Amino acid sequence: MQLPEDQLRAGHIPVDLYRQIPPGTDVRKVVIVQEAPRSYRGPIVLALVVTAGSVAVLLVLAFVVQVVAGAAVAVLSATGGLSYAINRTSKTRKGI
Repeated sequence: MQLPEDQLRAGHIPVDLYRQIPPGTDVRKVVIVQEAPRSYRGPIVLALVVTAGSVAVLLVLAFVVQVVAGAAVAVLSATGGLSYAINRTSKTRKGI
């Protein structure tokens, strides 16, 4: 339906719009334009980008905290202020 006459013959002029047409208007030349449906692609992509960015920031922050903590332990143990030892007990008893 490309011509206004086709719209009129098919009855595609809604009643509420038909009442808004000024008197004396040739109804055969009336073209109804509908708004395009809303696209949700933009908001969905934005939400995914924000989520991925937040995860990336948290991973970088965790890595930086780990490096800083490791450097602090290395500096303190080198200066003698802190010692860190892992004691592993053997699974077999000796000398009993």
